[in-house]
Amino acid sequence: MRIGWSAAVVVLVAAAGCGSVATTAPQPVSTTPMAVSPQRIEKIRADIDALVRSGSPGAIATVTEHGQTVTLTAGVGDRGSGAPIPMAPPQQVRVGSISKTFAAALLMQLVSEGKLRLDEPVDTYLPGLLTGDGVDGRAITVRQILQHRSGLPELSDDPEVDVVRAVAAGRTFTPAQEIAIALRKPAQFAPGEKFKYTNTNFIVAGMLVEKVTGRAYSEELNGRILTPTQLPDTYLPGPGEVDFRGPHPHGYATVDGTLTDVTRSEPSVAWSAGGMIASGNDLNRFFLALLAGKIVPDAQLREMLATQPAWPNNPMKYGLGIGSTDLPCGAQFYGHEGEIAGYITLSGATHDGRAVTLTLNASLDNQPDWTNILSDALCP
Repeated sequence: MRIGWSAAVVVLVAAAGCGSVATTAPQPVSTTPMAVSPQRIEKIRADIDALVRSGSPGAIATVTEHGQTVTLTAGVGDRGSGAPIPMAPPQQVRVGSISKTFAAALLMQLVSEGKLRLDEPVDTYLPGLLTGDGVDGRAITVRQILQHRSGLPELSDDPEVDVVRAVAAGRTFTPAQEIAIALRKPAQFAPGEKFKYTNTNFIVAGMLVEKVTGRAYSEELNGRILTPTQLPDTYLPGPGEVDFRGPHPHGYATVDGTLTDVTRSEPSVAWSAGGMIASGNDLNRFFLALLAGKIVPDAQLREMLATQPAWPNNPMKYGLGIGSTDLPCGAQFYGHEGEIAGYITLSGATHDGRAVTLTLNASLDNQPDWTNILSDALCP
């Protein structure tokens, strides 16, 4: 499993090269006069074609600018039939750790309402949950959870926690079970000592939402973000809901040396850390609304977007459940990447009203040059 900006996953499927597949030329979809320049569309078209040539069965790019959204697709959505990825209706995909930005936004709403304090120990809200070898919930703050600076052990390092094997076994997980699994291992470091991307943090984040509100995480997600922001193709599947509710490309990963269809996935494994399903249209709308202050109040949004260096020799910075990077044109991109069995998605926006979501329906040996692709999609 890969951990870092390109991780976002609670899955233990080793993703190797996917080989060559037949491709179809990407085509734009638009119902309004062109606001996205033809030159930008051609650059993105070339980028996703290259991603398919590099090994992904298919790719989707959804670009929004000045209220107009254009969708491009390349490659196939089903290797068995060779059917291309449809350009419409919007295709749902598993978005992995992009789910973390939604979880962070929920917690920041609760902070704005005075129901939660960022610098309060987790133990204040979830007493006795975080105890173990070097782990003490009285010393870990909510802020450190959202910043990946808690030092908690990595849940998804345990072979018991696997979204694909869980489907085969008909097994679901509760958040408390997952925390107990994670705490079999010692702390990675003392709280606040450094940054380490850790999925366990955002299982705790989901539990904090439920504890503070007294409602199910999915109910708070729907009521506070999905319905008000009008995201019809976005949802967190319930335990045991292993299939998609809407149109979607199949997802692929290499399992035991064979490229395997892993579209069916157990969502209770990743849960608030990475279990969501969404479309590119919805993700663009979400990140634009977030940056515009329509989801999280301004004071809390500033805290959320106060990103700082995270990985050595990596331009990406990390804030509270969201990352940022400076693009060559001077624009600043805020967003998140998610990788989970069968899907890689990168999504985010800039303050000047541009947004992009890119999805591959397989994991790759080599990470794409995301900065170059983001520049093509978001720079004037």
